[in-house]
Amino acid sequence: MGCCFASSNIWWPSLRDALGHALAASLDALCDLPPFDTSAMDGWAVAGAGPWLLCGDAVLAGDAEAASMRRGTAVPVATGARLPAGAGAVLRTEHAEAHDGVLRHRFAGPGVPPTGRDVRPRGQECRAGETLLPVGTTVTPAVLGLAAAVGCDHLSVHRPPSVELLVLGDELLAHGVPRGGRVRDALGPMVPPWLDFCGARTVGVRMIGDDVGPLREAVRRSPADVVVTTGSTAAGPVDFLHDVLSREGALLTVDSVAVRPGHPMLLAELTPAADGRARRLVGLPGNPLAAAAGAVTLLHPLLRRLGGHTEPEPLHLPVATGLTGHPRDTRLLPVLHTGKGAVPLPFDGPAMLRGLALADGLAVVPPGGGAPAGARVRFLRLPGR
Repeated sequence: MGCCFASSNIWWPSLRDALGHALAASLDALCDLPPFDTSAMDGWAVAGAGPWLLCGDAVLAGDAEAASMRRGTAVPVATGARLPAGAGAVLRTEHAEAHDGVLRHRFAGPGVPPTGRDVRPRGQECRAGETLLPVGTTVTPAVLGLAAAVGCDHLSVHRPPSVELLVLGDELLAHGVPRGGRVRDALGPMVPPWLDFCGARTVGVRMIGDDVGPLREAVRRSPADVVVTTGSTAAGPVDFLHDVLSREGALLTVDSVAVRPGHPMLLAELTPAADGRARRLVGLPGNPLAAAAGAVTLLHPLLRRLGGHTEPEPLHLPVATGLTGHPRDTRLLPVLHTGKGAVPLPFDGPAMLRGLALADGLAVVPPGGGAPAGARVRFLRLPGR
């Protein structure tokens, strides 16, 4: 881990440790880029019109400033090298020939090469003090490269929200094939990587049986900014989550949504942590595809907002074939983004994962008549795809 400074919800980590986080302050250039006139090609720096008298040693990338050039002279230069004062252009190696100390352009003519040819002038990309990226930008590898190029060693980023995942249900197995009326837990392996892609920091994953006491204790004592549960969001005989939230004095801000699958998802404001931090709970349905719907539409936006990330513009795609809608609720269908548009995938039941494993997103199908072929629908990209 690199050096890191912290204050409240803001970090100033080294560049590598800033990857994936959101800028808490704009990225401003600490220098001009390039910081000096630079050769864009291997060849010769030339001053004035040719032919040119060859003089001086080759100027290489990393060399200190070379001596000024006189008109009618040329100096060998490498890509990325600082151009000597007086140089007006770079003549590429393949465009020139040198004999007896004289350099000539193979395609000589008036004004060849033109001033500025194959030169990256100082400040071409940015000037010192210029704002390059706004607050909320997600730090990608390219952002790290840009930050380094303009002289930054640290970036100001938002602290990622911490998350604890509670996988609920006596029927779940952590290992092996389904047996004895029990099924394999699919959400325990699936949700934590999604949390990582959302920019969160997973502090724990626990399996808890259908028992109100352990569930209440886990929710009360969780150190995380966001507690995520799977299952127990409906009103079945062992769905204790609503009871626990009521006993803990939580405020339900979302309690079921008119969407299929995933309608029993919920969001609650928990009592603050001892240090005053706000705490939240996101309840995902227990069926895998329903949980994915809740993760994409509720959990993902919440974590991105808490992490300071700017939300992208909504993406709409045409559908390759007609999509059937639910009579009353919005329908979320696994689809594959192709050159022909969004293609629906089979195995789209709320308890199924096979279609989701092939999908790169969910199509938002309006209630009622659905969406005919060629219609444009909202496309929700799955985390990590």
